[in-house]
Amino acid sequence: MRYARQDLSGAVPSIPGLPYLYISPFFILFGIFLMFPAAYTFYLSFFDYVGVSNNILLSIQMGPVVISIPEIANLEFVGLNHYERLIFRDSLFHRSLFNTSFIFLVQVPTMVILGLATALVLDAKFIRAKGLFRTLIALPVATGLVAYSTIFLLLFNGEVGLVNYVLEQVGVGAIPWLGDGFWARITLVIAVTWRWLGYNMIILLAGLQTIPEPLYEAAEIDGANRWQKFRYVTLPQLRPVLLFVIVSSTIGTFQIFAEPYVITGGGPSNATITIVQYIYNQAFLQLNLGYASAVSVILVVLVSIMSIIQIRYGSEE
Repeated sequence: MRYARQDLSGAVPSIPGLPYLYISPFFILFGIFLMFPAAYTFYLSFFDYVGVSNNILLSIQMGPVVISIPEIANLEFVGLNHYERLIFRDSLFHRSLFNTSFIFLVQVPTMVILGLATALVLDAKFIRAKGLFRTLIALPVATGLVAYSTIFLLLFNGEVGLVNYVLEQVGVGAIPWLGDGFWARITLVIAVTWRWLGYNMIILLAGLQTIPEPLYEAAEIDGANRWQKFRYVTLPQLRPVLLFVIVSSTIGTFQIFAEPYVITGGGPSNATITIVQYIYNQAFLQLNLGYASAVSVILVVLVSIMSIIQIRYGSEE
């Protein structure tokens, strides 16, 4: 059978470029659903969206069949006006940038520290039922964004929420979670941390389990205590995993949308409106597609710069 298959393979003529034909579906789908939207968003950021166009962009005649490709939209060229407006004159965009940065500066360090602490505890040898605890901590990742956001909306309700009820019972007093700008942002931090803590814990736990045990044994022989083993063995070995967690958390935090949209609605007084929510309002509520595209481009630039800085200062390679 093997010799017969080899003879058959030798008899079949080779077709130049055949492997590229096999992988072409990926590039076709990538170009249609990723490359084209990204390129068109950048193109659209230099125009004002006027409305739907009835003009024909391209017409192809194939015998009796004529294929007409219409223009996507009726656009008016404005140059760099959108970028000048959002950088220098749009106070609401500046507000959304501040809110997103606040959530990022508080939530990402908190989640990384808690995720690392949880992973260290679950990696300890004396912990029983590790599989059960890992599943319970990672379970929030499987919940729907809107569903868990609605639950947090009910939990942190200022009048009938369970959180304020518990605080009043222990003598702390009610906190205006959704009525005050600062506490509303803290509510979003708590919600996002609760959902993504288990995801980061799994990644960090996998990194901890790849650290060779002889390194810890050598540190113990040299007289290192627990803190010294963590500082000089665990952290250096875990550095690439920590870098991945920080960069992915940064990107995810700057893309936050469902939580502020459902829990706070961007309020109170735009105290929790994020950049992506601002893009949504401009694009789909006010139909300023060109301006929303410019904000999207700025968001990509900001996230790219922050990721490059984190990778450059967090990686030795």
